[in-house]
Amino acid sequence: VQLVESGGGFVQAGGSLRLSCPTTTIHKSDYAVGWFRQAPGKEREGVGCVKQAEGIGQTTYYADFSRGRFTITIEHGEDTVYLQLNGVKSEDTGRYYCAVGWSFACVLDLKGQNYLSWGQGTQVTVSS
Repeated sequence: VQLVESGGGFVQAGGSLRLSCPTTTIHKSDYAVGWFRQAPGKEREGVGCVKQAEGIGQTTYYADFSRGRFTITIEHGEDTVYLQLNGVKSEDTGRYYCAVGWSFACVLDLKGQNYLSWGQGTQVTVSS
């Protein structure tokens, strides 16, 4: 599964961006799509994830820093998972990645070790 994120770029603090992650995995009955980011000199961290499992439905988790500012949405008609970034801050600068896997990969602590495929990322740079 090849993932190609897009939508990154330069944005002023307080602005918005929408990142895209095209994937047909969202048509499965069991899946997870996670968003992660990595800033220079820092470890990768989970931004949020969404999962779907039979008998459970859809669940979305967010990190403390992203909750209320970032939103993950799924557009089945477009085969795409979006990450909407609103009210960005300079500390949101980094490379953003999406990853896909089975539903158990999307967990509350947003660890990424169980995802099966990762994209190359898209760079987000926030200027203050």
